[in-house]
Amino acid sequence: MGITTINPATEEILATFEPYNQEKMDRLFDQSRQAFVQWSTTPLEQRARALQHVAKYLRDHQADLARLAVLEMGKPITEAKAEVEKCAWNCDYFAENAHHFLADEHVNTNATESYVSFRPLGVLLAIMPWNFPYWQVLRFAAPALIAGNTIVLKHASNVSLVALEIERLFQECDLPQGVFSTLLLPGSQAKQLVEDPRITAVTLTGSETAGIEVATISGHALKKQVLELGGSDAFVVLEDADVQKAAEMAVTARFLNTGQSCIAAKRFLVADAVAEKFERTFVEATAKLRVGNPLDDHTQIGPMARDDLREALDKQIQASVNMGARILLGGKPLEGKGYFYAPTIVTDVTPEMPMFSEETFGPAAAITHVRDTNHAIALTNTSKYGLSCNLWTSNIEKGRELASRIETGSCFLNSITTSDPRLPFGGIKRSGFGRELSSFGIREFVNIQTVWIGPNVEKKPPRVASQ
Repeated sequence: MGITTINPATEEILATFEPYNQEKMDRLFDQSRQAFVQWSTTPLEQRARALQHVAKYLRDHQADLARLAVLEMGKPITEAKAEVEKCAWNCDYFAENAHHFLADEHVNTNATESYVSFRPLGVLLAIMPWNFPYWQVLRFAAPALIAGNTIVLKHASNVSLVALEIERLFQECDLPQGVFSTLLLPGSQAKQLVEDPRITAVTLTGSETAGIEVATISGHALKKQVLELGGSDAFVVLEDADVQKAAEMAVTARFLNTGQSCIAAKRFLVADAVAEKFERTFVEATAKLRVGNPLDDHTQIGPMARDDLREALDKQIQASVNMGARILLGGKPLEGKGYFYAPTIVTDVTPEMPMFSEETFGPAAAITHVRDTNHAIALTNTSKYGLSCNLWTSNIEKGRELASRIETGSCFLNSITTSDPRLPFGGIKRSGFGRELSSFGIREFVNIQTVWIGPNVEKKPPRVASQ
């Protein structure tokens, strides 16, 4: 069965591909393994220059790259351009800082010399989603490549054109053949890829279900893995918060990328005392969002990436309403061509409802009223996910203390969650494990090697002053 990519705004077929056969996969795996031998011994400075070339290519071709993402998965063009620029920043960041992150760390022991080195692992398999088709790949690839690894990408099938374009951009930047390769395969063949002995380690960004499958297979094969899975991030508005600012920022926190983001705020936990003002402001601001052609610079909400995703979101909303939730805005698919869904805000959502207990991946916000701070923190931690949290309060010291009680990989005070090359990114609980970005991310896919050089040197204990 072929792989077909569809424009979600028009429902038109963009391209159809035949999945790679075993012979082609074997050839790409062998090339990747051979490339690792060369790439891993290439001086770090040269690998850094290659990443800088990638960054320049991304900026020089930003408009065309962004347009391709819009056509395949429907994000607004302004957001697609910003995504490409962020990828370039990420490449520049690791090109400038990898020599610090990967420098040997000397340790004082009874050896003549002892130190810890960070060596590349080998061929890495990246299984990536469609929602940020460039960023999800480059977020992982930049640090992994500069560390000396090679990469085989299995991208989401509905962004196959982007997947091939990413492969091409690395080739255009003169990286050796096989350093970065794309496989066009249906998701059902991921098991075979993970099990392949030429693959050293695996990274996956995707659903909880996919993460469990990959973790199971990788564990059986004793392969390192990093999993960035689902999220149902809380957006907590305490009684002492700047409610106007929080409500205005809530629009971006929920509806960026048409709400199709693992780190989008999804559960809005608002103190009873300020709930009415928050809801009114949130609804007014959301109602002004412009829905339409994602290639239009003025569009803020595009179509959802696939029709089945739109159907799943609608079922979650209707089921929650049937259980007692109230729709304040939207709550239905939009008529006409394309997989559009009206920006939606639902209130009186309780923990047993799907909009609270499940991840909602689309333009729909769930509001839950909370009695006090302890109630808000308890509901935040009720989720099986633990990716991020937004916490709004005017008392920063109180915010610091509350952040330490929140079970997530990150907590943003008086701001919305964003990924940043300078900071580690990842979650806990059912949101996965491991980290991307920063010094923590670049060290996920290296061999942390201890080097001890003899002979032993007698080390006398420190002298203690007499009493």
